[in-house]
Amino acid sequence: MAALSRIPKTSIKSLSSCISRSFSITTLNSEIDLKVPSFLSHNSLPLHQEPKEGNIQWVFLGCPGVGKGTYASRLSNFLGVPHIATGDLVREELNSSGPLASQLKETVNQGKLVSDEIIISLLSKRLQAGEAKGESGFILDGFPRTIRQAEILEGVTDIDLVVNLKLREEALLAKCLGRRICVECGRNYNIACIDIKGENGNPGIYMDPLPAPPQCAPKLIQRADDTEEVVKERLRIYYEKSQPVEEFYRSRGKLLEFDLPGGIPESWPKLLEALNLDHEDKCSAAA
Repeated sequence: MAALSRIPKTSIKSLSSCISRSFSITTLNSEIDLKVPSFLSHNSLPLHQEPKEGNIQWVFLGCPGVGKGTYASRLSNFLGVPHIATGDLVREELNSSGPLASQLKETVNQGKLVSDEIIISLLSKRLQAGEAKGESGFILDGFPRTIRQAEILEGVTDIDLVVNLKLREEALLAKCLGRRICVECGRNYNIACIDIKGENGNPGIYMDPLPAPPQCAPKLIQRADDTEEVVKERLRIYYEKSQPVEEFYRSRGKLLEFDLPGGIPESWPKLLEALNLDHEDKCSAAA
């Protein structure tokens, strides 16, 4: 499918101020219609061909634990654009002594979605910091999660592509329960060995554990919200609140559905292929 021609980009600084302004407007008057771009046909898919100078604006969607952060981060390094994960912004605020920390802790530990007000505030702050450093373009991970957020984002900038990562629910649950974090370096590892047999036309899925190196192994912890009860609640809320966002972008011809075939070694080259990105010279990125 042919790629769409590119359009002028909103600067990081303008995007930050516009997001804050649009959110304030919609908070004061919910009847105000946000501008909806009409340049995309329903059936077109803007697969990117040759990213240049970091001038891309992508969004990663997917259930909690599917690997949005992992693949968005790899593409961030691959393309030279910032990876902005709202989950990381929330965790940074949780670990701070800021005024939102106690409110966020209760929300996250119950598996609930963080309010639009807080997410918009954290994202605007992050974009302002990026603009001060001269950042250009972005890959958003964890935003938007609701139709309201998607409408706000669409009203202030033109998203090129929305990648929707998909994985069977039993694999998602196993991944989340096996996730571990090093308290010293902050890196993520996984102790789960996932081996799900194919059935009813669904292919089998195998994922090796992602073991920590010796220096991190004794310092691993499990996130407070990575319990079976909380993970299942997060998935329930995702299906209820976030799946309509998929249809929002699908109807605009911007959604790329990608079923993860396995772990990183199997999925990374196939994702690059689906994105029309040349990975022959960067195979080491899958290591």
